[in-house]
Amino acid sequence: MEHAKKWYQNPILLLLVLLLPTLASSQLKVDQDRLESRIFELAKFGLQANGETERVAYSDADIAARKWVISKMEALGLETTVDFAGNIIGTRKGSDPNLKPIAFGSHIDRVPNGGNYDGCVGSMAALEVIQTLNDHAMSTKHPLEVIIFSDEEGSLMGSRAMAGHLGPNALEVVNSTGYSAGEGVVRLGGDTTRIKEVARQKGDLTAFLELHIEQGGILEKEHIDIGVVEGIVGIRWWEVEFTGFANHAGTTPMNARQDALLAAAKFVVAVNEAANSFVGRQVATVGKIKAEPGAPNVIPGKVVTSLEIRDLSKEVIEKLYHLIKEKTEEIAQTSHVKIEFHRLDTTADPALTDLSIQKEIAKAAKAMGLATKQMPSGAGHDAQDMALIAPTGMIFVPSKGGISHSPKEFTSPEDMANGSNVLLQTILALDKDLN
Repeated sequence: MEHAKKWYQNPILLLLVLLLPTLASSQLKVDQDRLESRIFELAKFGLQANGETERVAYSDADIAARKWVISKMEALGLETTVDFAGNIIGTRKGSDPNLKPIAFGSHIDRVPNGGNYDGCVGSMAALEVIQTLNDHAMSTKHPLEVIIFSDEEGSLMGSRAMAGHLGPNALEVVNSTGYSAGEGVVRLGGDTTRIKEVARQKGDLTAFLELHIEQGGILEKEHIDIGVVEGIVGIRWWEVEFTGFANHAGTTPMNARQDALLAAAKFVVAVNEAANSFVGRQVATVGKIKAEPGAPNVIPGKVVTSLEIRDLSKEVIEKLYHLIKEKTEEIAQTSHVKIEFHRLDTTADPALTDLSIQKEIAKAAKAMGLATKQMPSGAGHDAQDMALIAPTGMIFVPSKGGISHSPKEFTSPEDMANGSNVLLQTILALDKDLN
């Protein structure tokens, strides 16, 4: 009588056993309600009487929120530290001590009068990914790092420091709290005298991923679930100073004026015309203006404006800047006003995301039946800096009405969960495929 085959000699049973870990991991889903609950809980830090939240980097509310995040990370069993740039880093050990970490995360600081989803979705999703793995007692080969970056909204402080390209004047930038970045980093538990030690080298991380709301209306308008980010635009900032001559508004003839504000007004129009003068996705914005002495009966003698240019190409940014400069020189001559450009250090280079990670994101979304779209990011993100030191991927989820940087911004629990599940499955795929 022929002996019965052992299970591992049966090809069908053997295949099932081999596939079990993959099947189990593909069935993992985050807890949508728990994720939304964390978003609401985080929103309490900085809550105002009008029901909106203010949590600018370095503020008391930011510090309190960070303490809460640290407590949550420690409760999840993450080895949690704050680096010299104020970044919060939580590490989950992997089974292979020779592998470098897969990192993911975002930020929890906000612009003044901002909303509850920008940055927060990616940060809370990172915690949810770890808890989901813990709940299913699932280990990974690679260590996992959850990173909550410091001062993303003001200057990408934490990620720039980690990428090793923090400029010499970056710590002098003052935000709406009145604290300089240097003072703020110290408030967060960092150390500006050792901030250069934060820099990671290429190869220190296996990959980096960031989940974020789209900050635009494309996904919602086209009924797309997941944006697969191709790249993040470069951002250049300048302070533009107009120096005329302050004089009496009632006694100085119109043809004898050196009106700095009039020149600045022409400059704003010139920036718009230059940005629209050639085909492309480039954008240029004047978002801030200050006139001195600021009296209704005095011709402004000095005006300071901002200038911001964004595009996926460095060359396009430089092309647009030089075009704006040419137009500005004409304005200076006709207005008899001196105009000077001062480039600010709070800038970021364009960053393309990793093609193989893009494919994994799209593959994970497709397996869940989610519609995807390849798209650029017109906003700056921490992922932009991380792309300088590690293969990087970015996942977008819809923002209602394309609203962002506003108390009215909103991303549905379903969309947040979709993005978090894509993040989870992409991490597991990278963990399986990369060494």
